[in-house]
Amino acid sequence: MFKIDIEFQSYIPPLTKEEFEQLKENILHDGAIISPFILWNGILIDGHNRYRILQEHPELPYSTHEMTFADRFDAISWICKNQLGRRNLTPEQKKYLLGKQYEAEKRSVGARKGNSNAKQCVQNEHIVSPERTCDRIARENNTSGSYVRRAANFAKAVDAAEEAVPGTRNEILSGKLKVRDKDMDSIRTAVPEIRPVLVCQLGFSKRSPEAMNEQETQEELEPPQKISESTQDLDIGFDEDDVLCELQDALYTMYHRWQVCLTSYPESTRLCQPKINKLAQACIAYMQKVQTQGE
Repeated sequence: MFKIDIEFQSYIPPLTKEEFEQLKENILHDGAIISPFILWNGILIDGHNRYRILQEHPELPYSTHEMTFADRFDAISWICKNQLGRRNLTPEQKKYLLGKQYEAEKRSVGARKGNSNAKQCVQNEHIVSPERTCDRIARENNTSGSYVRRAANFAKAVDAAEEAVPGTRNEILSGKLKVRDKDMDSIRTAVPEIRPVLVCQLGFSKRSPEAMNEQETQEELEPPQKISESTQDLDIGFDEDDVLCELQDALYTMYHRWQVCLTSYPESTRLCQPKINKLAQACIAYMQKVQTQGE
């Protein structure tokens, strides 16, 4: 009855088996599908799980609501914003949807301006707009602009992993497969030929503290020699606010991750306390160097 767009559907976090059965039970109890199906030019935008139930029970009454969008990217943005209003999303799903919304809105702006190179178009968007897209999305979701930009890179990495090994997207977004930002960045920036190998290594990259030898610890302490690929991939120039926001967010992330590790794994922390001390000393030395350079 309705047209199904595979890409649109991929932005709808799937229900668990229990959630789907509960939804079906509720609908059958009501004797109708109360919430309308949202359509755009006959394409289903919202209501994919209800549509599955309707196909099983075509006798159920239902209604539709036709939406108007400027273009395909505008429709994707609406889907992401609508899904972000759900309460049962995993952190990974929220991050992915934020990233996809940001990318879709950038491309929609480029399309409306009649420029096929949407990336170049959006680089200058903040010149004529009172608020940049990433900052507006960040404000609407109570986060930072730098996090929204990183979410876009995360979404690209998840899509690259899914293309390399189908099924990976759901594993990551459901939280079943825990991944690190550095591993996802490696997948995103790798050539397609080696992505399947990198995807298969996900979940096996964590090392126990006991397994880290002195050479590995020293490698962890070495500062980066060049700007990371994820920073190079940012599509707008950094101003003073961007720099401060990025540094503040990085500091908070470090603090949060250290707190989680130190309080959640006391036994492992005890076993590698000397190496933790070295990491802390290296961090202090680096911060003192940064402070000295700014004086």
